[in-house]
Amino acid sequence: IPSHRRKIKSTYSYILLDDIVLTHSLFLPTEKFLQELHHFLRAGGMEGPEGLGRKQACLAMLLHFLDTYQGLLQEEEGAGHIIKDLYLLIMKDESLYQGLREDTLRLHQLVETVELKIPEESQPPSKQVKPLFRHFRRIDSCLQTRVAFRGSDEIFCRVYMPDHSYVTIRSRLSASVQDILGSVTEKLQYSEEPAGRDDSLILVAVASSGEKVLLQPTEDCVFTTLGINSHLFACTRDSYEALVPLPEEIQVSPGDTEIHRVEPEDVANHLTAFHWELFRCVHELEFVDYVFHGERGRRETANLELLLQRCSEVTHWVATEVLLCEAPGKRAQLLKKFIKIAALCKQNQDLLSFYAVVMGLDNAAVSRLRLTWEKLPGKFKNLFRKFENLTDPCRNHKSYREVISKMKPPVIPFVPLILKDLTFLHEGSKTLVDGLVNIEKLHSVAEKVRTIRKYRSRPLCLDMEASPHHLQTKAYVRQFQVIDNQNLLFELSYKLEANSQ
Repeated sequence: IPSHRRKIKSTYSYILLDDIVLTHSLFLPTEKFLQELHHFLRAGGMEGPEGLGRKQACLAMLLHFLDTYQGLLQEEEGAGHIIKDLYLLIMKDESLYQGLREDTLRLHQLVETVELKIPEESQPPSKQVKPLFRHFRRIDSCLQTRVAFRGSDEIFCRVYMPDHSYVTIRSRLSASVQDILGSVTEKLQYSEEPAGRDDSLILVAVASSGEKVLLQPTEDCVFTTLGINSHLFACTRDSYEALVPLPEEIQVSPGDTEIHRVEPEDVANHLTAFHWELFRCVHELEFVDYVFHGERGRRETANLELLLQRCSEVTHWVATEVLLCEAPGKRAQLLKKFIKIAALCKQNQDLLSFYAVVMGLDNAAVSRLRLTWEKLPGKFKNLFRKFENLTDPCRNHKSYREVISKMKPPVIPFVPLILKDLTFLHEGSKTLVDGLVNIEKLHSVAEKVRTIRKYRSRPLCLDMEASPHHLQTKAYVRQFQVIDNQNLLFELSYKLEANSQ
């Protein structure tokens, strides 16, 4: 075969292999997938040219699978056993296959990593409790580089009582509601109660707006699905109706907040640096599992859910800061500062922060402040109109797609749009057609995942000082205090400008 054709064939084979590895969970659970690979390797024996071909094909598939999944396999004990069996089969009579030596060495390294259950990257030197964003605040933790969450990781969390007292528990991220209640009960020194008793505890998520969600005992990974200012409450069934949200954590009082004292460049750079850390923590397969509800489920979409939560947090932070500023002149200056921050984030190719800031300024409670917007210089009004056009969803986000298509990595995309595209692919076609796998659909899904890989194919390099001032800005940016209750935001807005249209 001519060299250019061999190259095309090799590229096509790689893409097909990648498609299968990225999307197999849509039609075949991991353990079943590995069992089929195991069966393929054993079928027909491993002697002669056919045996060599089987071993080469199986080795290529397993190497690609392990390279792609890496840390995710730490949570799947059954898969680990099958991988070990496959490894032993492939390594059998290794001396007969000199041409596979380099690949078998790589396989040995990867299997060793999986068996030891140690992620290859960013593993802390000792076991530590990892902080979530808002459920347990620690300034020292927020300054640490973020590392990816796994279901077995432990976190601290506060669980509140109806009187707003609380207990602090240490829990696995993947813990079920039943496990959490068990820890709370132990802390409260309750005696064990028979199941079904009226005074047994239930777990409720209460939002700042007062909305309540009763969590079922079998639900798990509830920590990463809580809203920005939502909290967990443990109570008896007869006290459920009386539950009220905690008082707003943020003080609604006059005076300049931190945003008035920091430079737009510093805020934009720290936003980009933090969101890059969070984006890097999201395994590319979390996007598939989040949309297609894969077999691993929520325990392996925690990093993606935290990134989405952060996007919402930034949006509410912008609205909160503007609406807490009582002086009209300062408020107009603040609008100007946020537009500058959005421009700098776009320049940094951080489109997640860019979108979040623009959406915050477009919040109905902020956009109605006609007198404030009128004080904005014409240059900034025009710039903001351009930003609104860029975030306009018309024609399937055409403006945004044109801009991001011209960007070279590193890029932080507007993640919710990737999930929207994957959802459209999922709902627009069937995974199985007449009992056969829809390869075209799987290829389209895998292509979308590969764009994420491309965005992260080069490291982010931002020149930031390590002075005490910059550390203070870094802590501020990573621990926003926000109001996410839209009714309260409107109340603040009407106090500032009662008659604005």
